[in-house]
Amino acid sequence: MSDFEIVGKVSDFEEGQGRAVPVDGRMVAVFRLGDEWYAIDDLCPHMGASLAEGYVEDHTVTCPWHAWRFCIKDGAWEDNPRTRVDCFEVKVDGDDVLVREKSDSA
Repeated sequence: MSDFEIVGKVSDFEEGQGRAVPVDGRMVAVFRLGDEWYAIDDLCPHMGASLAEGYVEDHTVTCPWHAWRFCIKDGAWEDNPRTRVDCFEVKVDGDDVLVREKSDSA
């Protein structure tokens, strides 16, 4: 994937909570923290729970099923950073929120 996809309006995303959106055929968890936006793979690699439904504190989301914690900045599992979920780029254009997969060089 190389192009950004519109995933909603700024008003669709609540401060400090995740929202699962489809991007290029997969579910992505988008997080809004003030003026900062982050997006990671929505599925926890442990048992497949939605990370968008997890508890967000600072830059960490806690999986709602078994409390695995992931950094929403880079997708790293807080207990073993060698394990991570995919990250996505987020940008806001006017009132639109757009997401695309990060390239390998990002």
